[in-house]
Amino acid sequence: MSRRPFVAVLAANTISIAGSSLTLIGVPWFVLETTGSAARAGVVAFCATLPVVVAALVGGPVIDRLGRRRVAAASDVVCGLAVGAVPLLHHAGLLEFWMLCALMAVSGLVHTPGLTARHVLLPHLAEHAGTSVTRAAGLYDAVSRGARMVGAAVAGVLIAAFGAETVLLLDAATFGASALLLSVFLRGIPAAEPQRGAGKVSFASYRAELAEGWAFLTRSRLLTGVTVMVMMTNGLDQGWSSVLLPVHAGGSLGGAGALGLLISLFGGFALLGALLYGAWGERFPRRTVFAAAFLASGATRYAVAAFTDTTLPLAVTMALAGLGAGMLNPILTTVMYERVPEELRSRVTGVTTAGCELTMPLGGLAAGLLVEGFGATRALLLFGGAYLLTTLAPLVFPAWRGLEAPGPAADLSRTEPALPGSARAARSPHPSGR
Repeated sequence: MSRRPFVAVLAANTISIAGSSLTLIGVPWFVLETTGSAARAGVVAFCATLPVVVAALVGGPVIDRLGRRRVAAASDVVCGLAVGAVPLLHHAGLLEFWMLCALMAVSGLVHTPGLTARHVLLPHLAEHAGTSVTRAAGLYDAVSRGARMVGAAVAGVLIAAFGAETVLLLDAATFGASALLLSVFLRGIPAAEPQRGAGKVSFASYRAELAEGWAFLTRSRLLTGVTVMVMMTNGLDQGWSSVLLPVHAGGSLGGAGALGLLISLFGGFALLGALLYGAWGERFPRRTVFAAAFLASGATRYAVAAFTDTTLPLAVTMALAGLGAGMLNPILTTVMYERVPEELRSRVTGVTTAGCELTMPLGGLAAGLLVEGFGATRALLLFGGAYLLTTLAPLVFPAWRGLEAPGPAADLSRTEPALPGSARAARSPHPSGR
């Protein structure tokens, strides 16, 4: 056993996600500074996220054939080049709006397969490190949350001091560092290399593998429900992060510094939430924790932002929302590993990721158009109301009872396809000895 591969992925994620937080703030702020248009900020968000859906949908079979290590590292390299090109072209006076949209689209296209490749490696890395998947997933998410917190804080300071272009250059450098770590420390992990059983590339086999992942997802009412719910909230969150919060911060809260502070508070308390769940979460019913956490982390942000023009109330709200949000991903990650056999994880994860991200392009675009047409306050209230209705699903629909850990005698026949014996064994959340 060795913890080095797992630690290397955690380090790579820390660097890469901290850099992505720079872009999360830097790109909308760059667009608002250079164009003054919330609608154009929404268009850039649309262009950045639409390819994400395509990449997630078709990427699963490719990841297995090319190898998860190669895909993860190559994804970071291409993202770094695309993000770094924005400030360089702007400095040279060559950057057109369509170029910005195209570069963000390239980054979105390759970023998701890299994240998927790391995600499906987590059970193998946990086994190498001698820990359970539940604890590894909690730590994986906690590190990601902490990186977002640090990145957001740094972004706010750097934008205020040096401008958005500097932030984007720094993000490009973080992608390079992440790619190096993954290339070096994931060598020798069989699950990270091309899978021999993947077969030759052909349209027929590729379509069959995608259909296999889709079929597994749709046979599980729980996984379908999770995908639909997260699809809705991801779209609303994209509108919040790419348009609504930057516009509110720029118009009412004093600028990029306040924006960085709010996102940092959310990320910091999300880190705390993930750590708390990793330490004690298994003692409580998953469904109860999940529903309460989602209700706390969702609509309240939009309502408070709509009715206040000072930083303190929204800062408190963002902190409490982050605490709830930090508990969500460890629950969902564990459920996915329990219910999806290892040989299908890349395909099922690709399909679920595509589903979860399906509304993200529309979220940013809709937020920009609503702000331009009706004002920021009405846009915030509309998004917040939709968020509240969506997060009631775990309390309303019986399929969500499947969030609870399946016991030895659990009957999953109504929610999952029949699996061979070896595949059933792969669903255990604690393997024997991102």
